[in-house]
Order: sequence, then C-alpha cells, then structure tokens
Amino acid sequence: MGVSGKMASFRLPPLPTIGEVIKLYNLRAQKQLSQNFLLDLRLTDKIVRQAGNVRNGYVCEVGPGPGGLTRSILNAGAAQLLLVEKDTRFLPGLQLLAEAAPEKVKIIHGDILTYKMERAFPQQLAKKWDDGPPDVHIIGNLPFSVSTPLIIKWLENVANQDGPFVYGRTQLTLTFQKEVAERLTASTGSRQRSRLSIMAQYLCNVRSCFTIPGRAFVPKPEVDVGVVHFTPLIQPQINQPFKMVEKVVRNVFQFRRKYCRRGIEMLFPEARRSELSEQMLFTADVDPTLRPTELSISHFRNLADAYSKLCEEDAGLFSYEFRDELRQKKQQRRAGCTTEEEAER
Repeated sequence: MGVSGKMASFRLPPLPTIGEVIKLYNLRAQKQLSQNFLLDLRLTDKIVRQAGNVRNGYVCEVGPGPGGLTRSILNAGAAQLLLVEKDTRFLPGLQLLAEAAPEKVKIIHGDILTYKMERAFPQQLAKKWDDGPPDVHIIGNLPFSVSTPLIIKWLENVANQDGPFVYGRTQLTLTFQKEVAERLTASTGSRQRSRLSIMAQYLCNVRSCFTIPGRAFVPKPEVDVGVVHFTPLIQPQINQPFKMVEKVVRNVFQFRRKYCRRGIEMLFPEARRSELSEQMLFTADVDPTLRPTELSISHFRNLADAYSKLCEEDAGLFSYEFRDELRQKKQQRRAGCTTEEEAER
C-alpha cells in the first residue's frame, strides 16, 4: 500500500445491503467463534466517528465479517483499508467491497493474533513516539472469544513499541462485551476494577465511547457491547518491563476479595514469603490491608519498582510461580504415599 496524496472524497456505489449479502452468501454467525453481526450502518458509522478523523488515513479493520463496519470506514474517506479476516466464508462478500473501492482495499486471509502488523502499512507513515498519533487506525467489532487475548497482546506491543505501534502511538477503537469494556475503563475503587484496568490504563488513555444494546446484533448476544478507544501514552505510568508489571498485577488480582498482601505473598517462595512480601510492601509504601480494587496506578508503579529491585537482588525470583511450587508438593505427597503403600506390602 503506497501513501496516496489524493484528497478527493469517496462514497461507495450502490451495493446490496448487509442483510442481502448475508443471504447471498448464506452466511451464519458461528456461536463457537463468538460471531455477532452488526447490520445497522448508523451504529457502524458511530463506531468509526469514535476513531477520530480517518479521512485519508490508513485503517486496519479486524474481523470485518460481512462488511458493515467496512462500509462505514470507506464512506468516512479512508485512503487505504486493510481487512484481516480469519473466516473464509466472508471473503467473497469482502471482495465485492474491494471491487467497489478500487485500489483502496486489501484483504488478508489470516489470524489477527499472528498477523505481522508492522508490515501492514508504508514505513513513511511512522511518527516519533512523542509526536501526535500517526495517520494509522485499528478498528474492529471483535468476536468476544478473541477480544481479551488480543488487547493484552496489543498492550504488550504498546509497551515495546512494536507490532502496530512501529508507526507510533497508533489509536485503537474496538468493541468488547460490556463487562470487559467496564473493566478496561474502571477507576480506582470501582467494583469493575481488575487486572485489565491496570494493564490498559498504565499504557494508554482509555475512553469508554458508548454502549450498543445486544438487540442491535444478529444473532442477539446475551450481553450488551461497549465501544472503547485507546490512545497510547507518551510515557507509560509504570516504567518496568510489561511482563514484570503483568506478573505483579496478575498476582494481586487473583485474590481480589482479600487484602492485597495475600496476592503479593504469592510472588515469593514459601520459605521466604513472609519476609519478602513485607519488604516489598514496605519499600512500595503500600498499605497491606488495601483490597486490590483500591490500589491506584501509582500503587502498582511502586509495587512493580519494589518487586524489580528484589528480582535484581535474586536472579531466580522472577521465574518463580507459586503454582509450580504447589504442583511439586502434590507430586511429592503422591510419591510419598506410593512409597508407604509399597513398604506395607
């Protein structure tokens, strides 16, 4: 895809409606893939408006399906549109759109979780990280089954400034189950505060755009859908490697109803658990009786910094997982029982 200097406005020619395309190609949403079609073009137009100004921009749409959101992106004036679709059943309908928008649409038959986004667009579109966002957008009505692993993958890409973020602070406008959308945007102390809240907000400005009622989709899901917009921050709020932050946050939130001390203890081997968890909380200046949902980003920054310092002092500490230690103990107990049974024979 080359960078185009054309500024002319573009509108798609008359086409079959999305409903007609679904009938024409005998398309059915597959429940096992969490597929739900959004047929109302007023809603797909609204999603695209939340992405900002895409006119003459370069857009990657994730999982376009029958192409409703695709039409809205093209009608908004995108210069180039890359479609990444895993399901072969949708390709003929998308090809119809590509033919209606000559030289604007490129279709990739593949899995967005493995697709190399850093090769998607011309490198001359890239901006420095501390400049404004590039003229590159990612937009998608995501299947529920892929939305959480995909946003975690992209958040790690933000932290490393790779993948879709080799172009700079690429903006994302994505749909999630309403519950997941609420977790992503939840503030300190709210019931929805979770691991996702911290991982997203320490790296991005995360904005809840609007909610789409489930009845707008075909077939109707059991939940409503939230549209969320992400803009990577110039400076992350926690300056530690992504996997270190993720480990601290994951351990804290695995006991979300307990005091935060409980999850922090699980970062350390049993033999030194009490000693090191107290040292970490003291260094971070975090009240051990706060619940995980009550911890702010600055609390987690201090905890990650304190944990990093402990890992520097003990090189094997970061690789420790308490579940591995539990598994070993269970195996030892089973081995001990087997030995006793054999001795009694």
